[in-house]
Amino acid sequence: MKIRSLPAGLFGALMALAGPGHLSFGGQPVMVGKANADECGKESARQGVTAGCVPTVPMARDPSAAVAEEYESARRKGTREAFELFIARHGDDPLAERARAELKRLAR
Repeated sequence: MKIRSLPAGLFGALMALAGPGHLSFGGQPVMVGKANADECGKESARQGVTAGCVPTVPMARDPSAAVAEEYESARRKGTREAFELFIARHGDDPLAERARAELKRLAR
C-alpha cells in the first residue's frame, strides 16, 4: 500500500461513516435544515407573504361555524333526539336556547 493512498482511504472511510444525515462539504446538519423549513411559515407570516411555504397543518375551523352547522343538521332532522344531542354538546351556546324551544314545540 502506498503512503499516498492511506489519507485518501481514511477520508473515504470517514465519509462513509458520516452517512447522509451528517455534514456534507459546505452543508448544514440535517436538523438545521428541518428547523429552517419550519421557520419558513413564521418568516412569511411576519412579512405577510405565504408564497413558497406549504402549510403542514390545515387551519382550524371557526368553532361557532361548526356549532351553527350542527344546529342546522339537528333542525333538518327535526327529531327530539337530534335536538337533545345538540343541547348536550352545546348547552352554553346561544343556539341551545333555540334548540330548547324546538324541543318544546315538538312536545306539543
